[in-house]
Amino acid sequence: MQIFVDADACPAVGIVEEIAEKYNISATLLCDTNHILYSDYSEVIVVGAGADAVDYKLISICHKGDVVVSQDYGVAAMALGKGAYAIHQSGKWYTNENIDQMLMERHLNKKARRSSHKNHIKGPRKRTEDDDVRFAQSFEKLILMAKSKEGAQSGTI
Repeated sequence: MQIFVDADACPAVGIVEEIAEKYNISATLLCDTNHILYSDYSEVIVVGAGADAVDYKLISICHKGDVVVSQDYGVAAMALGKGAYAIHQSGKWYTNENIDQMLMERHLNKKARRSSHKNHIKGPRKRTEDDDVRFAQSFEKLILMAKSKEGAQSGTI
């Protein structure tokens, strides 16, 4: 099992690395040339700044049983399609049961924004310490569940 992080503007990178190190799981941070990252623990892969370049690279290197951290529903859907686990930086797990509805809501919201003549779209609220705690708990729970599931399937547990 490996952890892959869509690290462009991801506020949870430090938490991911702490938990990855705690469980001795290798982590890879992917970013484009606009967001150069450095890490003492994770491998960092920098890709060109093209639209969705990070997303495509992440999906091309993740495999069944890996864990993907991304705020992009499309990346999550592709990761789930490969048999990987996926989690949002808020701590919400993407699953085969909820991803279709999330993609549909994203589509409808985008359509509503386009039809509205408002040019100013309010960004997400400022991340709080509670958000970090919630993500850490949810991420660690996902890691433990994935480790036990993957271990059981390979016969190592």
